[in-house]
Amino acid sequence: MSSTQGQVIRCKAGKPLVIEEVEVAPPQKMEVRLKILFTSLCHTDVYFWEAKGQTPLFPRIFGHEAGGIVESVGEGVTDLKPGDHVLPVFTGECKECRHCKSAESNMCDLLRINTDRGVMIEDGKTRFSKNGKPIYHFLGTSTFSEYTVVHVGCVAKINPAAPLDKVCVLSCGISTGLGATLNVAKPTKGSTVAIFGLGAVGLAVSCEGARIAGASRIIGIDLNPSRFNEAKKFGITEFVNPKDHDKPIQEVLAEMTDGGVDRSVECTGNINAMISAFECVHDGWGVAVLVGVPNKDDAFKTHPVNVLNERTLKGTFFGNYKPRSDIPSVVEKYMNKELELEKFITHQVPFSEINKAFEYMLGGEGLRCMISMEN
Repeated sequence: MSSTQGQVIRCKAGKPLVIEEVEVAPPQKMEVRLKILFTSLCHTDVYFWEAKGQTPLFPRIFGHEAGGIVESVGEGVTDLKPGDHVLPVFTGECKECRHCKSAESNMCDLLRINTDRGVMIEDGKTRFSKNGKPIYHFLGTSTFSEYTVVHVGCVAKINPAAPLDKVCVLSCGISTGLGATLNVAKPTKGSTVAIFGLGAVGLAVSCEGARIAGASRIIGIDLNPSRFNEAKKFGITEFVNPKDHDKPIQEVLAEMTDGGVDRSVECTGNINAMISAFECVHDGWGVAVLVGVPNKDDAFKTHPVNVLNERTLKGTFFGNYKPRSDIPSVVEKYMNKELELEKFITHQVPFSEINKAFEYMLGGEGLRCMISMEN
């Protein structure tokens, strides 16, 4: 099996992305080489492109929300073959470790997310190079490339009839928000749900998770009032802006809901919003789920009585979905019209204009920008 050439978007910290031709090496043991057909831009790509989230590692090929086709497979790969339609995922499922064998966890020991690693697990080398010099991977996926090499444990085989330009958004943010509600918060029909942060993940929680669960009231909390009209299209029934009140937002929500909401989901990563999301749930049965990633020096502080009064605080990673086992069934929800994805895709650009996608994201325009690899 030989190397292939392909166009990639190569990145330097904070600089406009550049399209270049690079060598993409053949997949090694337990790896697959994918032909990426569609990829979308997530806030995580922007965060690391700005070099805010890691020890800078450049040049690097970003991208982790994508859909494609298996081009070739390496030694030991038995459950994928060339031509299979797949979603690469930034975290994995080896199916052998204690986490993978547990029904309660998706935190694979071998393949869980590693933002600093820029090489493949098998041999500690990159599969991308130019003029003999390595170009580093990102989140084990690097989907801003016509071809990429991914560990087989980070690849979900899906229904070949599913449109990749729609379902590729399930490989990160939408599944994270959806699973945070359906798999972790688990609101019952007729319950009240508060969503902190109305970005893509928050709207995935509110519209799809809470809607599918049958929540009767879905209260959106955000500092940006311009988001409310858009949020209503996604299922938000009420909107609260903390700036409009002279008391803590948890007190406002408690007054609105006769003591507190049944479930809350925090999607911003702001430590104060996290505390409010916990303290706004009803005593006795309230459950708060943290999705947003806080700053490394943040500390969560609340009075122990809030816990003793039978409020529950939970965290979630990728919506508690196991990539290989669970994501194919989430795709089927879309195919069966239980799940809506089109409204999350607000822009579309060709691969050659990927910098426009960054401009949309940095300008706060829309939710997801779909990037077609065929210009």
